[in-house]
Amino acid sequence: MNTNADLLKELRIDRSAPPPPSRRGLWIGLAIAALLLVVLVAGFMVLGTRAVEVETTVVAAPNTAGAAGGSVLDASGYVVARRMATVSAKITGRVREVRIEEGQRVEADEILAMLDPIDADARRDLSAAQLEAARSQVAGVQAQLTEASANADRLQALVGQQLVSRAQFEQAVAQRDALRAQFATARRNANVASEQLRISDIGVDDTLVRAPFAGVVVAKAAQPGEIVSPLSAGGGFTRTGIGTLVDMDSLEVEVDVGESYIGRVTPGMPVETTLNAYQDWKIPGSVIAIVPTADRGKATVKVRIALDAKDARIVPDMGATVSFLEQARPAQDGDTPRRVRVPATALSERDGAQVVFVLDGDVVRRRPVEVGERVGGNVEIAQGVTPGEELVINAPDALEDGARVRIRQ
Repeated sequence: MNTNADLLKELRIDRSAPPPPSRRGLWIGLAIAALLLVVLVAGFMVLGTRAVEVETTVVAAPNTAGAAGGSVLDASGYVVARRMATVSAKITGRVREVRIEEGQRVEADEILAMLDPIDADARRDLSAAQLEAARSQVAGVQAQLTEASANADRLQALVGQQLVSRAQFEQAVAQRDALRAQFATARRNANVASEQLRISDIGVDDTLVRAPFAGVVVAKAAQPGEIVSPLSAGGGFTRTGIGTLVDMDSLEVEVDVGESYIGRVTPGMPVETTLNAYQDWKIPGSVIAIVPTADRGKATVKVRIALDAKDARIVPDMGATVSFLEQARPAQDGDTPRRVRVPATALSERDGAQVVFVLDGDVVRRRPVEVGERVGGNVEIAQGVTPGEELVINAPDALEDGARVRIRQ
C-alpha cells in the first residue's frame, strides 16, 4: 500500500519547482560568436594581405664586348665651366639700370646694365664741337690759299713782263706757301678732332655693359645707384662687377686622380659620370686631357672630362663621380661575367646578412647577395641579381619575403 502511494507521489507534478533551462539562448550566443570569428578572420586576411607601397629600380646590364668595358678606376670631382666671366664696366661710374636676373639667359653683346652717361655725353659733345671748329678752320685756310695761289700765278706772269718788281712776286709766293702749310696743319687738326670724337663715342658706349658671350647669369652683383669700377677701390663700397655669366655649353668635369693610378688614364678614354644629385643618371663621356702637373699636397693629378649630354640639370660646382672604363675589346672564351651596379638604397639587412627584394609579379622575394665595391651612391653586386630584374629601393623594415607590394607612382 505504501509502495503504491510512493509511486503515485513520484508521478505527481511539482508545481513549485523551477522550469528547466531553455536552449534557445545558447544557440543564439553560439551564432554570434561564430559570426564574430568569421569577421575577425576576414579582417585579418584583408589586413594581412594589404599591398605595401614601394619604389623600384631596374638592374642595368653591365657593359659587354663591343662597347666600353668595366670600370678600371673611379674618381670624384666637380662640374666646372671652361667659359665663365664676371662682367664689369670698362669705366668707373654710377649704375643707372641693371637688366639681368639670376637664371636669365643672355646672348652675345646683349646689354646687361647701363651706367650714368652724363660725363661721357658731355665729352662727346665737346669733341663734336671741336671737330666742327677744326673743319671751319680748314675751309677758311683753303679759301685763303686759293686766293694766294691765284695772286702768285698772276704776279709770275707780270714779273716776266717787268710790270711788277721781283720782290712783290717773291712775297706772293711766300704767302702762298705759308697758307699751304697752314692748310695742312688745319687738316691734321681736323683729323685729330675726328679721332677725338670717335674716342668720345667709345666712351659713351663704355657706359653700356654688354655680354661677352652667350650664357646664363648665375649671379647678380650690382644694383641701380651703386658705383662700379673695373678696379677695386679697397674700401669695400665700390662694386667691381655687374654679374657672373656662364657658358653652359662649356661645362665639363674635373676630377683628381691619385698619382698611383694616373697610369690607368689615357686621353680619349671612355668614362661614365654620375652626378651626386642624380644617382640613376649615367652620363657618357671621354677624357679631354690629363693636366701635366701634380698637386704635391694631395698627391693627385687633375683630369678633365667631357660630357656627351647637354642638359639643364647639369650646373657648375655639382659633385660628380667618374668611372674610367676600360677600352673595348672582342669577347673571349673564359671571360668572367661583369658585376652589376645597383643603388645602395636597394640593399637591406635581414638576420645579419645583406639582401635585396626582387619584384616577382605583385610580391617580393628576399634574396641574399654578395656585395662588392661601393662607388658613390652605387654598390657592385657580384652575385645574387641579374640584369633586367626589378629591385625594391628604400625597403621598409617590416618588408619580408612573399609580401604583396604595389609600385609607387
